[in-house]
Amino acid sequence: MSDPALIDIHDATIWRGTTRVFDGLTLSIQQHERVAVLGPNGSGKTTLLKTINRELYPVSREGSWVRILGRGQWNVWDLRRHIGIVSHDLHQRYRPTTTALEVVVSGFLSSIGVHGTLADRIGKEQQVAARDVLRELGMGSHETTPLKSMSTGQQRRCLLGRALVHNPDTLIFDEPTAGLDLAASFDYLDRVRTLARQGRNIIIVTHHLNEIPPEVDRVILLDEGTVVADGPKPEVVTEDLLSRVYRTAIRIVEVDGYYLAYPGTR
Repeated sequence: MSDPALIDIHDATIWRGTTRVFDGLTLSIQQHERVAVLGPNGSGKTTLLKTINRELYPVSREGSWVRILGRGQWNVWDLRRHIGIVSHDLHQRYRPTTTALEVVVSGFLSSIGVHGTLADRIGKEQQVAARDVLRELGMGSHETTPLKSMSTGQQRRCLLGRALVHNPDTLIFDEPTAGLDLAASFDYLDRVRTLARQGRNIIIVTHHLNEIPPEVDRVILLDEGTVVADGPKPEVVTEDLLSRVYRTAIRIVEVDGYYLAYPGTR
């Protein structure tokens, strides 16, 4: 029997608030794939991410489903052991006074920090695991450093540690370099590439081509709640397709496996 798909969405209608974002969405991502979900603002990327993260659910009807690893229902704490998510939105929800260690151990609780009584639920074994992750990310000397005293790149590494603390098979990065300067962006993307080479399933959700590492070989292109294209990166990341979806003239150049966009001629 083959392994269940990592993500299996069939004929799903998904609303975000009062907006119907997807109508009849069908999409499958297998385990051990490295995928980028690309599209402009408003294309449905965030809604898709929240659906995978079980923050949103499809309209219930016969023949329609969203399954993660073959299951339609998940306890969020169990799901975190399989899928880790790092996002700019999650980053912004942490208090500036939260320390590096608190950020990482909060991954065990799927919480934002470990303030109040939550701290009592963190055992010594979990603290040891969190410290190990911080050291692996070059943040071992910052255990007690509050986020407000770190660079944005260091803060983002703490969020990565939060996702890694369960040692999940799959990591989802939502706009991974948002808010980072060039040096921090290059460092962070190199860490993503290392995780991919180690065999992790990687999903990048972005509207920037330069955030897609060479190890990603499949691109899903969204526009206004529709899958416009889905396939090998060279077949999807084309000037014609991207110019149509982003509604502006775009030219593309490939450098060492990275695709970069720059203005085309109108």
